[in-house]
Amino acid sequence: MAQSQNTKVDLTVPATSFMGLAEYGNMMIGDRALEFYNERNVEDYIQIPWDQIDHIAASVMFRGRMIARWVVFTVGGANYSFSTRDNRAALRAIRDHIGGEKILRSATFFGVIRAGLAGIWRRLTRRG
Repeated sequence: MAQSQNTKVDLTVPATSFMGLAEYGNMMIGDRALEFYNERNVEDYIQIPWDQIDHIAASVMFRGRMIARWVVFTVGGANYSFSTRDNRAALRAIRDHIGGEKILRSATFFGVIRAGLAGIWRRLTRRG
């Protein structure tokens, strides 16, 4: 049986983990860690202590009206992608533990395309 790192839980919400195939379960946001437990296999879990989180990037759409998913980037270089039933409430609860400066907006689709084209243009202009 998986042992929770939290002594007090701030928020529990149904969530989806996008590590390979989508896994459904519950997200627990507590005083010591961010935890995801698979609903079919409780031994399949993800526990990320607050001091191991480098930053979180949220995919914001429709000018901030909808948050599709968010990614946790750890100090060790790993990243975990999640979506909860209420992403806004989950990110607000996380913000209380890691601070607002560590929660960022991820680049939009067109922002990624624009950066890629700008990189290609820079490489072409350096050669010739």
